[in-house]
Amino acid sequence: MSLLGSSMAPVALSLAVLNASGRADDLGIVVAARMVPLLVFLLIGGATADRLPRRTVLVTANLGSALTQGCVAAVLLTDHYSRPVVAGLEFLNGVLAAFTTPALRGLVPELVAKGELRQANSLLASVRNGTKVFGPSISGLLVVAVGGGPAIGFDALTYLLAAGCLARLPAAVGATVPAARRVTLRRDLREGWAQFRGTRWVWSVTLSFCAINLVQTGTWQVLGPELTKQLSGEATWGFLLSARGLGMLLMSTLIYRLTVRHLLRAGQLACALGALPLLAIGAQLRTPWLITAAFVAGLGTSLTGTAWETSLQEHIRPRVLSRVAAYDALLSSISNPIGQLSVGPLAHAFGGFHVATSAALCYAAAALLPLAYPSVRRLPHAQTEVPTEAEAQAEGQAEAPRGGSPQPPRQAGTPGPKEARQ
Repeated sequence: MSLLGSSMAPVALSLAVLNASGRADDLGIVVAARMVPLLVFLLIGGATADRLPRRTVLVTANLGSALTQGCVAAVLLTDHYSRPVVAGLEFLNGVLAAFTTPALRGLVPELVAKGELRQANSLLASVRNGTKVFGPSISGLLVVAVGGGPAIGFDALTYLLAAGCLARLPAAVGATVPAARRVTLRRDLREGWAQFRGTRWVWSVTLSFCAINLVQTGTWQVLGPELTKQLSGEATWGFLLSARGLGMLLMSTLIYRLTVRHLLRAGQLACALGALPLLAIGAQLRTPWLITAAFVAGLGTSLTGTAWETSLQEHIRPRVLSRVAAYDALLSSISNPIGQLSVGPLAHAFGGFHVATSAALCYAAAALLPLAYPSVRRLPHAQTEVPTEAEAQAEGQAEAPRGGSPQPPRQAGTPGPKEARQ
């Protein structure tokens, strides 16, 4: 429920702020007010989700999000728009989102058996991709028909319904860390970082995604609409987005029955397909080829995301999963603003089509580079045996670099697994 509301909120909020203020600067401030705390508090959210019952964290965060979005809707519906008020409410909403994301990623393994994680993530991806395809369109129609306030109010309602559904989960879901093992938040963060840094397949894929976001986000979001307009008109960009969304939706459905021995390897290979639309734009291909490339990229992106989530959940122990997921999310996303700010000057200096081609080649290389590690290529899917803490410690000691201190133990029963998320 909350995914549908969240997919509608950005369009509704953007149009509502622009209509109420008439200034693009206001929109930039409101968007940044939500994004900054989301990144700043992400690690704290991951540590909290590993310390407290994840059900409790999610119910609280969803209730808080319902309150903040409801207040934004009320401000807009009563024609009392104020930039500081809306920005402050979106700041709080970003803080709550920082707790929701890692808690949700850690909750799935507690609800389904290990052998069913791929199917569960496939269903989640289907819902998520479906909302991405239809949510913005529904939001746009609502804004045109009744204004941005009701659309954001619907987002608040979905958070409230999601909290109600989560509250019905068994109380034992998301076990609390035993009191005897509780430590300070700082030590929790250090333990999560040690686990992240000491598991090669995790940090190598995360760095891969960081590089991909660096070259892809700005090129696709900033240059994509302008370059496709030059090639074949304004409507083409909409066709590309729709084709990519349909590809993601189709693959998230197919992967439910897909059986792959090395799911992470398949995900990394599929990740390289995401470079095709940029390559097609850089080569100035005709519209049918652009749309086909976007569709294939959607297929690859969806497979990559499911492979990454499933691999983490299968091979990282639940008590540190949310912290590892938080480090993954933070480091994967931290390069986004750099790419968005740098693509304009690069396009001015070298030409937009050349930048798109270079970005596509870097994208593909970054996606395939982690496969150089055996721990990525050979990670098995649906692992059934989990090592004891002593075995994990022994593995970490055995893989310590020569002449240095031993690395932290890995939380996997095989060579470190890895996953990709887009």
